[in-house]
Amino acid sequence: MKGQGLTDTIIALSTGQGVAAISMIRISGSKAIELTERVFVGAILERAPSHTLHYGRIVDEESQHLDDVVVGLYRSPKSYTSEDVVEISCHGSPFIVREIMSLLIRQGARPADPGEFTMRAFLHGRMDLSQAEAVADLIASQTRASHTMAVQQMRGGVSSEIQVLRQKLLDFVSLIELELDFGEEDVEFANRDTLKKLVEEIITLTSRLKETFHIGNAIKEGIPTVIAGRPNAGKSTLLNKLLQEERAIVSDIPGTTRDTIEEILVIDGIQFRLVDTAGIREAHDEIEVLGIGRTMEKIEQASILVYVFDIATLTPEDVAQDIAAIQPKNAKVILAANKMDLNPYAIADEWKIGDYPIVPLSAAHNMNIAYLIEVLGESVKKDIPTNLPMISSARHYHALDRTEARLNDVLGGLASGITHDFLAQDIRQALYHLSEITGEISTEDILGNIFGRFCIGK
Repeated sequence: MKGQGLTDTIIALSTGQGVAAISMIRISGSKAIELTERVFVGAILERAPSHTLHYGRIVDEESQHLDDVVVGLYRSPKSYTSEDVVEISCHGSPFIVREIMSLLIRQGARPADPGEFTMRAFLHGRMDLSQAEAVADLIASQTRASHTMAVQQMRGGVSSEIQVLRQKLLDFVSLIELELDFGEEDVEFANRDTLKKLVEEIITLTSRLKETFHIGNAIKEGIPTVIAGRPNAGKSTLLNKLLQEERAIVSDIPGTTRDTIEEILVIDGIQFRLVDTAGIREAHDEIEVLGIGRTMEKIEQASILVYVFDIATLTPEDVAQDIAAIQPKNAKVILAANKMDLNPYAIADEWKIGDYPIVPLSAAHNMNIAYLIEVLGESVKKDIPTNLPMISSARHYHALDRTEARLNDVLGGLASGITHDFLAQDIRQALYHLSEITGEISTEDILGNIFGRFCIGK
């Protein structure tokens, strides 16, 4: 944020840029109704009740007709920002939009900063900080899964969990503070065994919330899914079949793919970022060295590794050696036993390694592609918690991590018998980090970073 006055009346285009049938201009602030009244010919807005629509026209200082519009009126505090808000729906000509906005700026409004409407909603208590962040995620959502997660957070799914934890700690630290006030009388209000049990309970929940970050962030950004294997295993053919288009060049010549190719595949409302990679082998030239290097980097970053191998030429021992050499750390591995048409009597399970699922297929003949898609979808859906909201923000993850560290300090202090005042200090620090998530504790830098990534007009 630019740090401009939050008491100003602000204006922005809240619909997309460019030619459209309708565009909507939003104005918020104490003078929103007054400024609009000066240029609107129709109803008397100053007398109109909240949550009403009014048809009329916008005229400039010389009474020149700019456009026929519909004005939506939302009076404080029952509006998005909790201020007086006016929304002008006009025809979507960029010229008309520009003229109306310039007119209102001349009347005294100023252009809004990115995210300033939502920032005002947060500052006026309409939502907490995690809910405000979810607004940006909702706008950016491109799949059903990312949309569902953003809606859940915007409705307070994460906030409610944090508030419960925060209140329990707050109640306990209050009792410890009370003990300090009665220190000379040796009175105990806060039972140490109860505190230990409470802290352990909260650590368990913060750990569970942290564990949801990996899947939550992946759903928001798209699940990084790497297709890897030896040259000529059929990786590019498989990519094309999954996408149902000829995206990658397919050739019998080994080493055709020199660089990574990335595309999006949506399965059951979940976005997968498919990455086709260079075949893994001993490189024959400098370009292939770079290509294989990028393959290994992508595998390191992957959530899912689809390892494609030629079942007609590789032995189970070959596949096991390949997987051991790659050493995927965080990625789930799916084995794709390709070219079953060339070895129709092969029993794919003989190539199975550990618990990795194996899918026998023939990419060239479109055999079992649908089954592989099903396996990909299930590999993610089974990790989505049903009884706990997911976190998708790195900021939330790090705040929970710091909270957990301070609570472990509390447990250490209880074990060593430290005094009440030190216990209270550690609990206060844990409360501070929990409060960072919902915005009870925030700094101008944090707010600027969060709201600065919003589109203007939201």
